[in-house]
Parts: sequence; structure tokens; C-alpha cells
Amino acid sequence: MSDKYIPACRDGVTPLKRVAAIHDLSCFGRCALTVIIPTLSAMGVQVVPVPTCLLSSHTGGFKYSELHFEDLSHSIEGISEHFHKLDLKFDAIYTGFLGSAGQIDSVKAFIERFGEDGTTVLVDPVMGDDGRLYSTYTDELMQRMSELCHGAHIITPNLTEACFLTGTKYMDTKSMSRDELTEYAHGLCLSLSHTGADKIVITGLESADGELCVCGMDADNGGFFLYAFNRVDKSYPGTGDLFASVLLGGLLRGDDFESSIHFAADFTARVMEYSSHFCTPEREGVALEAFIGELAVRKEN
Repeated sequence: MSDKYIPACRDGVTPLKRVAAIHDLSCFGRCALTVIIPTLSAMGVQVVPVPTCLLSSHTGGFKYSELHFEDLSHSIEGISEHFHKLDLKFDAIYTGFLGSAGQIDSVKAFIERFGEDGTTVLVDPVMGDDGRLYSTYTDELMQRMSELCHGAHIITPNLTEACFLTGTKYMDTKSMSRDELTEYAHGLCLSLSHTGADKIVITGLESADGELCVCGMDADNGGFFLYAFNRVDKSYPGTGDLFASVLLGGLLRGDDFESSIHFAADFTARVMEYSSHFCTPEREGVALEAFIGELAVRKEN
């Protein structure tokens, strides 16, 4: 490594950004921590995992009754207490899939303990897709997820989750024109802004033209945009985790909000397109491994 990339040593200062990733660990099927850790690590971020539950595989495309599922709620407080004794500081706290409604309290306590001024809190309210909640979700957990969003700086729901969080009727946007989709997405963002999040991102939008879109709104200035990118006719689990991880990595390296979203969307689409050439089942997730090197390319100032 070139010496110009080696930071000067300062007492108590780590050269890398550090993120606490509060997510599930699904052993098979690339999603959650098995996607987040390599993605953010490649972008120069130290990932400190806080597992919420252990699953033999994710729930998408596998029989839930056959899964091994272990709720790790009892571990979160112990991990948090040890981190506190170590005086760990985090540049960001990133939460995702939670295994039970009771975990909301544990996660909120973690954020209160470690969410100092300057710590970005990103909540990905992983709840469902295609207008339906995931099989592990209860109405109580759905309601309490909105509480967690109230303490976030950034939230990244997909269309289904945005509708559940706002009590909005889910609509298949594939019948909408680009202008209709923009208006609909903007309305959802305005409704989500009542959570208090500074920045709002909604993924999984598709227009009648076949464009796949993501939208973003900066609640501080009301700025809104809709970004279209290449659509891949596949449904891979874990792509939301990949998108949010690349987005957070971009923000932590100093990129602005809109360009971070563009990069995250384009990168996710390229990984999906590459993965679509294989005959492996979609439930196994995207072939992220082939693209890790691209994320590790460092921008020179």
C-alpha cells in the first residue's frame, strides 16, 4: 500500500470509520450480515456486528417451518454493556431485520447509549415486500418498527415497507407513468418525513415504462429526486441490504446524499445483472463476491 494512504497516528483516533451493524445472521442465502460485512469492509469501514437472531437461511424462498431460528435478544444487552466498558465509539449505527418486537427496546437502548452527536443512525425497516409482511413479522413488530424510525437520521424502506409505515394503501406502481410515480413517491416521502428522519430513501419503485427507480428526499430542505436505473427481471434477497450498505459507505466516505444513492443503485443493478447469467436459484442471493474489488477502489483526493 502506498504511504500516502497511511494516516498519521493520533491517540484515540482510528483511521477507519466504524459502524455497528444490528442485523440478523442468516447462514445461507446472501443477505443481512453476510452482505453488510464484506460490502462496508471493502469500502474502508470497520463493521462491528450485533446479531439480532441466527437463522440457518433467510426466509425468502425457503420453508419457514424448516428453518433453524434462534432469537438473540438476550445477547444484545450484554454486547452493548461490554462495548460500553470498552468505550467504543461509532460513526454510524445501522439496523435492519429484527427477530421480535421486544428487540426494539434493546436496539433503541443501544442507539441511546452509542448514538452520540455526529453518529449517523440508519434504519432499514426490513418488514416485507410485494405488499406483504414477511412470515416472521407480527402486527406489534410492525407498529414498533415505526418507533425505531423516529430515532433515525436515514431510513431506507422499500415500497411495501413505506406503505406499512405510513398506513398508505399499497399500489403496484408498474401501471404508473413516470410523472404519476414521481407524485406518488413524493407523497410517501412527505408522510415518512413525520418520523423525524433527516433523509428518506424508498426503493423498489417501478414505472409503466419498465424503469426501476429509487427516490430520495432530504427533509431538511425538502429536496426530492427520483432516479431510474437498469432493471433486472429477477428477485434476489439481500439486494436491499446491499443497496443500503453501499449508500451508507458512500456517505461515510464523504459523498453527498444524491450521488451516494445513484452509486448504490447502479452498483446493485450491475451485481444483479451479472448474477442473472447463472443458473443458481434466486433465493441464494447475488454473486457479490465478484464485485467486492470495485468497492475497494479508493478515490484519490
